[in-house]
Amino acid sequence: MTLSPPATRRSPGFLALILGALTALGPLSIDMYLPSLPALQRELGTTASAVQLTLAVYFAGLGLGQLAYGPLTDRFGRKRPLYAGLALYVLASIGCALAPDVQSLIALRFLQAAGGAAGQVVTRAVVRDLYGGAAAARLLSLLMLVMGAAPILAPTLGGWLLLVAGWRVIFALLAALGLGCLALMAAALPETAPRRTPRLDLRAIGAGLRELARDNGFVAYTLTGAFGQAGMFAYISGSPFVLIELFHVSPQHYGWIFGANAFGLIAGAQVNHRLLGRRSPAWLLARATGATTAVGAALVAVAVSGSGGLAAVVASLFAFIASLGFIGSNATALAMEGQGARAGLASAALGATQFAIAAGASSLVGLLNDGTLRPMAGVMAACAAASWAAGAAARRLSAAPVSEGSPG
Repeated sequence: MTLSPPATRRSPGFLALILGALTALGPLSIDMYLPSLPALQRELGTTASAVQLTLAVYFAGLGLGQLAYGPLTDRFGRKRPLYAGLALYVLASIGCALAPDVQSLIALRFLQAAGGAAGQVVTRAVVRDLYGGAAAARLLSLLMLVMGAAPILAPTLGGWLLLVAGWRVIFALLAALGLGCLALMAAALPETAPRRTPRLDLRAIGAGLRELARDNGFVAYTLTGAFGQAGMFAYISGSPFVLIELFHVSPQHYGWIFGANAFGLIAGAQVNHRLLGRRSPAWLLARATGATTAVGAALVAVAVSGSGGLAAVVASLFAFIASLGFIGSNATALAMEGQGARAGLASAALGATQFAIAAGASSLVGLLNDGTLRPMAGVMAACAAASWAAGAAARRLSAAPVSEGSPG
């Protein structure tokens, strides 16, 4: 594969910086308004489940949007579809700031996610264009570190914006950030697509999706990452109500707790990044999914027994989220390995699967909401167990055994 001259001049650190800015829009759009969910419920005169639906439809929009952007990035290159997506994101964010009721907010959140989905597809496709194997996993881990500042800062910033100016200002700020990101991508992101498909062919796209569905390794590793991410989004959907309503944590202090957990995610990704020099992505993924499953079971025990109080809940959540720092980048790198010219379509299918399952997990937490910790804990534990099972299936399907040897 021959890279364009602009692409060859970009260092991994520089690419991580600009791609981190792009992918940070996702967590910012989710995490910044989390402290305002109970207040938003009161102001719009709606129910907790309806407010949680603004999260679920965002995950669904990310998933469906990625299915569209995958073929578009293979046909038109990485940058032009990205520009269109970011423009939609900015317009939808402005609409969210002006939404008169929860129904309008739900619809606009879907459009906001559909626009932001372009960044998710382009990021993975660019990494796959330039790197493979452990090198791709290392860059994805570094990327997680760069974008990890967003969930550390976003809830705290959102909590203070809620206190000072109200929840609508949060969406106005997101629109401004999307506009800034559009300018940055136009100025700094190189075009990395090795070649472009001559035209959009729906039959070819369908055939490509069928080939991916028959790629058992791709499916298994995609599901491993998807269920891990779904566990995190069950936490994102349920934690504002659990911590603020059940344990009476203030929105500002909720932002600190959420930020601490996000720091745990970054710390896990950093350790993963360093270990990839000595261990393979598959080896690390196997241990991480087992650890997440064990922590999920412990969280359920806390929820059922009622012992330990807020401290036990916060400690369990921190350990759960930190262990996810080992899952996302390794599962993604292993799923994308060998996808070659269909990297855009594979990235889209991977992202759509992840966010479809995340939307289901988030909706389930809302539907089961009974004012206790049990629904969130149960969904998180079930997602962790499913991630472990999918990872075990991927290891059985892999031609190479999981060993401590070559990192790939």
